[in-house]
Amino acid sequence: MANSKQAEKRHRQNLRSRARNRSHRSRMRSAIKTLRAAVAEGNLEQAQALLPETLKVIDSTASSQVIHRNAAARHKSRLTRAVNQLAAAS
Repeated sequence: MANSKQAEKRHRQNLRSRARNRSHRSRMRSAIKTLRAAVAEGNLEQAQALLPETLKVIDSTASSQVIHRNAAARHKSRLTRAVNQLAAAS
């Protein structure tokens, strides 16, 4: 356990930020999973509707520094490419 006042405060801050980070990451993963499911089903209209929302969630997660900006760019690129390939196949 923490032995000093500043260590106790740091522990409290870590708990709060961990909860906030888990919330952001979970929201992002759920959005990605929903979009990937729409692409897997071949549902172009739903995938195109979900893409901007998902990209926005990924951007907000990266801007709050829960994930690295390069990881966010990688996710966005792969999801956009998947939706574009689905559109080209249709």
